[in-house]
Amino acid sequence: MSCDAHTAGSIPEQKQKKPDWLRVRLPVGEGYKHVRSIVDTHKLHTICESGNCPNMGECWGAGTATFMILGNICTRSCGFCAVATGRPDAVDWDEPQRVAEAIHLMKVKHAVITSVDRDELPDGGSNIWFNTIKAVKSLNPDTTLETLIPDFKGIDDQIQRIIDAAPEVVSHNIETVEQLTRKVRIQAKYWRSMEVLRKLKQGGMRTKSGIMLGLGEQKEEVVQTLKDLAANGIDVVTIGQYLQPTRKHLPVQRFVHPDEFNEYKEIGYGLGIDYVESGPLVRSSYHSEKHVISGYGKMAWAKEKALLQSN
Repeated sequence: MSCDAHTAGSIPEQKQKKPDWLRVRLPVGEGYKHVRSIVDTHKLHTICESGNCPNMGECWGAGTATFMILGNICTRSCGFCAVATGRPDAVDWDEPQRVAEAIHLMKVKHAVITSVDRDELPDGGSNIWFNTIKAVKSLNPDTTLETLIPDFKGIDDQIQRIIDAAPEVVSHNIETVEQLTRKVRIQAKYWRSMEVLRKLKQGGMRTKSGIMLGLGEQKEEVVQTLKDLAANGIDVVTIGQYLQPTRKHLPVQRFVHPDEFNEYKEIGYGLGIDYVESGPLVRSSYHSEKHVISGYGKMAWAKEKALLQSN
């Protein structure tokens, strides 16, 4: 599911004001209403809602949503995440078919699915993941699919189930730099996540990961994270601004300027990463339909740079 601070102790006393570049449109329009109806009718969860995504109005208005399987209660308590933590409900074995039917009704060419962590389950939820991918592919053979998965504690057979289901893109977010991982992700491990991404790549998957800025990381730490991802064969990286969901979550230490996001984009491409999506409002599934296409990102960035230079 899907941060820049100086150190764990540097919490600002006052909430920082959001800059103009973080303003978003309110959810309106028939496209938004259509997606809202499908989600409600099929009793589905979305990370768009549970994660308080700032792009929900834009994406739902365009007829797309990121579905969240295995319930909406997570067994982990990450300091950045708006998803509820607690004791999850029982596994709903009918959920894969409902998700597949919802994607069919939406008639989207590309779909994204994520999940909460289910560490209490012997299989980590990997069998529901496998069934969901297969159900979506069966009912929607022309729809490409991205799966944003948990780390499954690095357990090989659980990771292999995702590989065997063969989605077009498999994403697992590193979320933050190594130094801040224990503070931001708590039960997760930086190098375990890197190992998961490496195993997915070795299994033939197109791999993707995401980083949040704004919880205290230094620029050189962001660059090192990009180097670590590149060394583990990552194909796609998303970089966005962390926004504090509630006062109970980690505070924003800094709002990163769009120019700095462009710097990281340039560095990522220089490291050989195939697609780098970097900007204040970027989230894991933002523009994800483009992340399936090899080479598209570099071409788009070349055009964007030329436009920036001409202005």
